[in-house]
Amino acid sequence: MKLLALVGLSIVIAGCSGAPETSKPASAPAAAPAAAPPPAASTTPRVFFVEPVNGATVKSPVHLKFSTENFMIMAVPAEVKEVRAGMGHHHVGVDIDCLPPGSEIPKANPWVHFGKGDAEMDMQLTPGPHKLTLEAGDDKHMTMSGLCQTINITVSQ
Repeated sequence: MKLLALVGLSIVIAGCSGAPETSKPASAPAAAPAAAPPPAASTTPRVFFVEPVNGATVKSPVHLKFSTENFMIMAVPAEVKEVRAGMGHHHVGVDIDCLPPGSEIPKANPWVHFGKGDAEMDMQLTPGPHKLTLEAGDDKHMTMSGLCQTINITVSQ
């Protein structure tokens, strides 16, 4: 029995004390392909509705919220001597299209004027489909190219 245990122990020792097994070196992981640079941010000025979204069904009063990119919304100065470049104020038209660039935006129905630089309001609208037009005007209420968006909504009963 002692002999058998001695032989077994010798086999275990021989197996453990042998030269280390050679293995292939771990290969480095393949480099990930270079990511494409992010697209450049647009520098084109625009105005847009934040709320409601185009195609929405809403209840009256309708909460309107608007914003801009690459264009600054400011209150109209008390006295306008020169139009300030790159800035203006919002106007919302109900059931009307964008006006051509260089047109004066009326300060009366169907337009609502936001001369204090406001960017939201609650508006009473009759039930049914409506077209809402957001148009930026300069300090003299003149439209500017590309600064208009029209959406369609439905006011539920």
